[in-house]
Amino acid sequence: MIELYWSPRSRSFTTLWLMEESGLPYERVLTDISTGAQKAPDFLKVNPMGKVPALTDGDAALGEAAAICAYIADRYPETKLAPDVTDPRRARYLQWLFFSPGCIEPAIIQIFTKIEIPTSTAAWGSATQVFDVLEAALAKGPWILGEDFSAADVVVGSGLNFAVRLFKMVPSRPAFDAYLARCIARPALQRAEKIAAG
Repeated sequence: MIELYWSPRSRSFTTLWLMEESGLPYERVLTDISTGAQKAPDFLKVNPMGKVPALTDGDAALGEAAAICAYIADRYPETKLAPDVTDPRRARYLQWLFFSPGCIEPAIIQIFTKIEIPTSTAAWGSATQVFDVLEAALAKGPWILGEDFSAADVVVGSGLNFAVRLFKMVPSRPAFDAYLARCIARPALQRAEKIAAG
């Protein structure tokens, strides 16, 4: 049985949404990060970083939201959440799957902290560049790979939802609003939001 270790109001939402999209049976293991439950020895065996989300699937154990999304999409191809490894779209899928933790999250931190980092040394370039590139990709729609929804949409959609809709750290743009509206209309996201709300 797949077990998802999660906590409300955290990056766990990405994996909660992904598991709801997958249609796979799974058990949610609520991990109270306000009490430090994620630092308990048993949890550290699952994710030595002591962070949620984390996932176990039989003998497999891993942390990091995008990695969990990649694992589920690849381990369970029947979910149709990732292009096949022989599909040319696989390259862009992987790029966008890791765009949120590699670019969106650092850009949000840069905006929030107002840290000035030269674009030549920041791995994500600049916050402006991140959101300009993302806007151009999403304007083609309806999903990041065109007509097919994928795990990359879960990861990008979660990051964008956090940045634009929930915390208003990034100014809204028409392409973002339209994309987020499509994400919010998905029954799996609606189920995940109800679960997260308790």
